[in-house]
Amino acid sequence: MVRALLDAHAIEASLTSDAARAVFPLSVDGLGEVRLTVCGDDADRAAQVIASYRDDQARGMQPGPAEFAALEAAIGHRFRDRGLLEHALTHRSRAHEDVTGGVSDNESLEFLGDAVLGFIVADLLFHRYPDRDEGRKSKMKAGLVSTAALSVQAMRLDLGRYLLLGRGEERSGGRRKQTLLADTYEALIAAVYLDGGVEAARVFIARQLADLIDRAGDLAIVGDDFKSALQERLQAQGRPLPDYAVTDEQGPAHRRLFQVDVSVTGTVVARGEGRTKKEAEQDAARRALVALDD
Repeated sequence: MVRALLDAHAIEASLTSDAARAVFPLSVDGLGEVRLTVCGDDADRAAQVIASYRDDQARGMQPGPAEFAALEAAIGHRFRDRGLLEHALTHRSRAHEDVTGGVSDNESLEFLGDAVLGFIVADLLFHRYPDRDEGRKSKMKAGLVSTAALSVQAMRLDLGRYLLLGRGEERSGGRRKQTLLADTYEALIAAVYLDGGVEAARVFIARQLADLIDRAGDLAIVGDDFKSALQERLQAQGRPLPDYAVTDEQGPAHRRLFQVDVSVTGTVVARGEGRTKKEAEQDAARRALVALDD
């Protein structure tokens, strides 16, 4: 495990019984003393890498029982299998940095959670608004399950506090990233579903989205058309219509993330992101409206 850790930091190491500049002596049953040996020029850096890894473990990068209990209280579900909760909180950056290969990221749970969320929200809207047509309910649903809406729910749970992130993602502010929070929220829904069944997931979602569902009939609150609002704002100012351009696409096919720039007269006004091009364009338009108000 330690050899793999050093290899990940471009430090060549070998197992040997020699004592030359050993940085991590250990005993292995049946083998006597085994030493991990590196080149003398790399010894100090190797020791630092190992010490840093030990420090991370000592600090408990993974939530302990107290932290799990606090999150369970916040979501209103006590897990029979807390491993599911830990899995839901594990970002791929954390899994990639784990040299044991025993840590799995939450992307499969995000995929399942997205489907569970969509089904339950559609069911809740069907019963809450029986007289609304399909198109109106579809717009309500789109607003309720959007990245922006889910990230807000994640922040209300203080979900960023519990994320298991790699060092790079931690340094880049991953605990506050909108898309990362929304994805983790979906993974959490899947964990609740797998642990307690569809009824537990329904209770969690209904409680979390109760106020939004009650107000979903007002499209000014959920499912705003920011693109139309931006167009109207620019036209009122005598300015040309905005242009939208996809500037980046990331992630696997089932959870694609699009990045879109919105420009006015060739100048980029704002950048948005979303799981579909339309959602990314709406996010870009929303940010552009904020920028124009500044």
